[in-house]
Amino acid sequence: MKKLYGVVPPMTTPFDENEEIDYKLLKQDVEYLVGKANVHGLAIGGSTGEGYSFSTKELRSAIETTIETVRGRVPVIAGIIVDSTRQAVERAKALQDLEVDALQITPVHYLFKPTDEMMYQYFKTISETVDIPILIYNVIPWSYCSPELLIKIITELEGVVGVKQSASDVKLLADLILGLEDRGTIFTAVDALLYPSYALGAHGSIAAILSAVPELCVRQWNQVVQGDHIGALESHNKLLMIWNALSADNLPANVRYAMELQGRPGGKPRSPMPYSSQEQKDQIKMALKQTGIIS
Repeated sequence: MKKLYGVVPPMTTPFDENEEIDYKLLKQDVEYLVGKANVHGLAIGGSTGEGYSFSTKELRSAIETTIETVRGRVPVIAGIIVDSTRQAVERAKALQDLEVDALQITPVHYLFKPTDEMMYQYFKTISETVDIPILIYNVIPWSYCSPELLIKIITELEGVVGVKQSASDVKLLADLILGLEDRGTIFTAVDALLYPSYALGAHGSIAAILSAVPELCVRQWNQVVQGDHIGALESHNKLLMIWNALSADNLPANVRYAMELQGRPGGKPRSPMPYSSQEQKDQIKMALKQTGIIS
């Protein structure tokens, strides 16, 4: 497994007029993110990529295309968003012959929350089925894994190497970092608070805003690594303005519009995801102008 760290954009998935994946645009954005923005990895099929709408065939095809385009330059993480152990195992097996560096797997999320023991068994079964490292994508509010449960899973299951912590409460992130004591890899997905997350000890980020403005996010990461906390705080203030314009239930569509304003065509959302409204477009354009992302 390549080392997982730093700025790892969860890519949007470019869909065409027929809501099929546009592989030409996918390759184009992979090359931009890796070759120009200098990100440290890519995540495919996550929430920002509308991976919940993928078939297994589509997920495999998108991952395969990404790996071929990346050509080993950075790690590639595959998203699995399903609602049963059986489905998760089926998806994981479909990827096991590809050079996937990690699986980003959500807890099950349809209405009924498993007990902590069943959540543990969910990740245990998947980790014993395929030889691909697993990151828990802790994002489902009503199927949320507590820091205590995450620490138990990561420290006891060899195949589970870390977590993408997506709750907006940085206190929970801090508890997780403190409790794990460097026994796992912790990515933050608290888009509005990347800098505080890094300062607390997060090993990197996998968050929608990274796909919207990757250069600024990489710059902030480098500032933190170099100890330039004044610069990192300045970058934080810019990112917060941008996030306040992007954040909405149609976030993937809004990220696409931010990309479009920067000359990066992101395709269309897959229904029933709404397109960005004119009000949202105006707010996003204003935020990108005020932060110097576009002129």
